This record gives sequence, structure tokens and C-alpha cells, in this order.
Amino acid sequence: MSTRRFRAFGWILIGFAGGILISLGISATAQRSEPLPLKDLQQFANVYGAIKSSYVEPVSDKVLINDAIKGLFSDLDPHSAYLDEEAYKQMQDITRGGFGGLGIEIGTQDGMPKVIAPIEDTPAARAGILTGDLITHINDKPTKGMTLNDAVKKMRGEPNTSIDLTIQRTGSPKPLKFHIVREMIKTRSVRGKMLDDQIVYVRVSQFQDRTTGDLVRMLDSLAGKTTPKALILDLRNDPGGLLDGAIGVSSIFLEPGKLVVSTKGRIPSSNEEFYARRVASHYTSPANDVAPPPAWTQTVPMVVLVNVGSASASEIVAGALQDHKRAQIVGNRTFGKGSVQSVLQLSADTGIKITTARYYTPSGASIQVTGVLPDYLVDDSAAGNLFHLQREVDLDHHLDNKAQAELAAQAEAEDDFVQGEIKMFEMGGSDDWQLRQAINLLQGRAVQKSDPVLVAQSKAAAGADLKIGPTAVAEPGSTPAEAEKKTLSNPELQIERYRVTPNGLIKVP
Repeated sequence: MSTRRFRAFGWILIGFAGGILISLGISATAQRSEPLPLKDLQQFANVYGAIKSSYVEPVSDKVLINDAIKGLFSDLDPHSAYLDEEAYKQMQDITRGGFGGLGIEIGTQDGMPKVIAPIEDTPAARAGILTGDLITHINDKPTKGMTLNDAVKKMRGEPNTSIDLTIQRTGSPKPLKFHIVREMIKTRSVRGKMLDDQIVYVRVSQFQDRTTGDLVRMLDSLAGKTTPKALILDLRNDPGGLLDGAIGVSSIFLEPGKLVVSTKGRIPSSNEEFYARRVASHYTSPANDVAPPPAWTQTVPMVVLVNVGSASASEIVAGALQDHKRAQIVGNRTFGKGSVQSVLQLSADTGIKITTARYYTPSGASIQVTGVLPDYLVDDSAAGNLFHLQREVDLDHHLDNKAQAELAAQAEAEDDFVQGEIKMFEMGGSDDWQLRQAINLLQGRAVQKSDPVLVAQSKAAAGADLKIGPTAVAEPGSTPAEAEKKTLSNPELQIERYRVTPNGLIKVP
């Protein structure tokens, strides 16, 4: 390539880069009073030209440009990304509630994909995939170092095709192998049922276009013409979704005009406040007809269930209901994703997802890194926590928060994980420990963080110390009814027996 042609090519690249900036409306001149960095863009053009002309194997312009764009995001926060044609379509499919694949939400840990949550009633959930599972191989190919997008592409596919996953699960001594047949995943974001004593239980697994309307219809159908005595909203393992869905769900339980969430960022359009709306007037459309929610939804006693898998939109709802004292929060401290992503369309089928602001609860608190701290800390199961998930604080390049160091230390104190074999439970089922504690709270009974007997048995199974600490009762200090601690069956272990009393744990001689 001649010098003249190379320079001409360089200026074409500079024009290309400048055109992207202008098309996105993110003009450096307008926002920072600085001109475009032409010298640096010239350097980029030089490198581009060198690779194009001299690399050992030919590389197409499309591949080079796509990789260069992706590189711009490599040191940004973990939620900003370039959306190529496939990623852009996947994002649209997820928010609309339908795609072909296994039915799992995934993140990354140690360079491998990790299950954030299996979607209910999907091939992954029916096969036994659990939250916290680390996917080490896909069709016998190691996932170490595989990008998240590549892992997603491999797991998605046409319905009725199969895939083999190898799973590393905490508490399991050997890798687990799953043969799963893909299906068309039409996610149902709202489920519910009426519990005993006229307590309505509803679970939101993801915030989609139709979530607000579906939730109103579910509440209406469950209660009928009666007024329930209480309500439990389950947001556990809900990774979030659409901000509009979070505002809509909050609006069902809050009076119109109450602040739900505010956002603050560098550009004026990122500084907004979002208030509870009149659901019927705002969400009614030919495709999503929404009647007014029942009047009791804003008055009955209410509990929100959350855990480490509750992120983003889930945290917005929980934070708003907690700050307005509309509901009490039960479970684990949430994930801590308090940042706003805007999707900017580059072409008809590509775009970028870029972090533009932080979320703040109505009290002005940032949930970035800190998450939402429940009013009552309750473990995943009676024997301790099950879900070894990364929080926002564990992700590379996460946005900071002043309370980060304090919360990181607190997280270590909170997490008392099950030792030995993990027994999974059905969320909303009879063996759901956190749900049982939510019911206890609504009925005026004691709320327990965990069961001292089962915690001790769990530690015994793993050869751990059996001594039980005084953490069996959830904050803020409720005490369980008197009950005698059962002895463990292993005669070789030094057993310490305790009695649970209203005054705490008393050692039995």
C-alpha cells in the first residue's frame, strides 16, 4: 500500500470513527468542549492498516472493525458491551420473552459461565441445573476463557436439538453431566398461588414488556372478590430486565406519585426521577390490556423475598417498597447492580449497551455494590445458604461505591453456606425455608435465619466444627419458640447439645 493510499485510508477511518460518534449524538465537542482526538484516531488507522496489509493471514474489514469496537468496551464496567447482529437479536428476544435454547440466565466466574438462575419450567430447570452451577464444558469443549457471548451462542439453538453440559457444583465431589434437549423458550415472568390463611404468593422471574399487566391479572384472579390478608412478592433469582417493568410493578403496590427510583449520570438526559403511575391508564394498549389493580394491593401487609440472585430491576422494586415502608424485605442481601444501561442503535440490527447513570432508591441511597439489605436476614435453606454467586463487587471493573469496603466485609459475615451435599428446594414449595419465614413474619410468629440443628448437621457432614453460634434468629431480634435440639447420630463426634429458649441458646449438660 503506497504512502498516499495509506494516508487516504487513514482519513477514511477517522471519518468512520467520527461518524459513529456523531450518529450516536455523543459529540465530544458538545459534551466535553474538546475536539476529536485526531492524532489518536490516526494512530488507530495506522494499526488497522498494518494488520490489514501485513498480518500472516487475511482478516476481513468486518472482523477487524467489530473486534476494534469490542475492544473499546474491554476496560469499561461489566455491563457495557457492543451488540453485534446476533447479540442484538438475542437482547430483543429476551425482553420480548421468547428465544430458542435451554432456559438459563448466566454470568461468569473464573473465566467460565456460571448459572445465575434457571428459568422455571424450561429444559435446564427440568434437567436439574441449579443456581450457582459452573459450566466447565459445552459439548465436551472446555469453557475456560470462552467469552460469555460465545457460551450463549453455543447453548442456544433450534428446538429439538441437544447439547451436553458438564457442571461443577459446590458440594459435589465429581463433575455432573447433563444431556439437554433445546426448546423454544417462552418465558412466563409471573406465577402465583393462594397460600393458607388467605396469603397471596406471586413470583416475578424477570421484568419483561408484559410483566406489569400479567402481574395485575394474576393478583386479580388469585383473590377473586375477596380481600387477602397478606401478600408475598418473590423476586429471588430475578436478574432484572426492563426499567419500565420495575416502575410498573412498583406502581401496583405504591400510591401514584410516590418516587420509585432516580438516576444520575454525566449527561442531562441521564438525570431523571421515576414515580409510581396509575397502572391502567399508563400500561393499557391493544397488545397488553391492563385493568386497574385491586385496591387491596396498596394496603395489605406485604413481604418481598430477595436473595443474591435478585439484581437490577428487582433491586429497584425492593428498594422502593422498603424505603416507603410498604413492605418488609426478607432473605439475603441482593446482587448490587445499581447502574443504568442505555441501548443505542448503530444500525438496523446492531447497537451498543452502555452504562450511562447510577440508580438511587427513594431515600437517595445507591444500590451499586451494596445491594438491598433485607429487614430480616434469612438463609436460602434451613441448613444455610446454597447459592455461591458472585455479587457486583466481585466483577472486574465494577463501578465503585463509598460503602463498598464495609459491605464486602459484611458479606463475609452474612454467608454461612451449606457444607456437604446440597438439597435444592422448589421456590414457592412446602420446603421453601425463606417463604416459611415470610409467612411467620406476616402471621406474627418468630423469624429464623436458619435452623441450628440442620446447620450443625451440615457441618458435621463435612467434618466441620459442630459448635453452634447464636445466629439462628433473624434480625431484628425475634426469638423462636422453645424447642429442644436433637443429637446427631455419629458417635465418634464430640456432640454439644443446646436448648433454644426465648433468652437464646442454653448449653445442655
